[in-house]
Amino acid sequence: MSVTQVQDRKDLRQAEEGKYLTFALAQEEYGLEILKVREIIGYMDVTLVPKTPKYVLGVINLRGQVIPVIDLRTKFGMETAERTEETCIIVVEIIRNDRAVSMGIVVDHVSEVLDISEDMIEPTPQFDTDLDTSFILGMGKIGDKVKILLDIDKVLSRQEVARLSEIQQAASTDE
Repeated sequence: MSVTQVQDRKDLRQAEEGKYLTFALAQEEYGLEILKVREIIGYMDVTLVPKTPKYVLGVINLRGQVIPVIDLRTKFGMETAERTEETCIIVVEIIRNDRAVSMGIVVDHVSEVLDISEDMIEPTPQFDTDLDTSFILGMGKIGDKVKILLDIDKVLSRQEVARLSEIQQAASTDE
């Protein structure tokens, strides 16, 4: 590896270090930058919206604001799971086209907030040229475990976020 490549990796890890809210989906642990998290709420009834992608559960009314809710398990191609007392919705704010968009993501349970330093973060492994891992910031090494650090701004494509905005606007006008 050249000196430039080593420096680029170091700069990337420094940009990724910080506080992460960790949560579980099935047996896997993930982390979200804490600055992207607006709040965590218990699972609540979601209003279905017709003709939405399978991973879109619908919308919720959170203190007068209509927020689209997605099931990360479905988005990531995992089996769906029964809702439990620990199932919750993490309300995040993503930035698209210089605009903040709120959405809820359903997770099995929230774990903790971790301070992850640059020496604990490894780059995302390269699996296959057809596999899109652009939404993964890196791999957080916490003890003997690995947490997948997500770039929540990239979990959904531009088109998917645009569709969520349309769903949100349509649901807001119906109320």
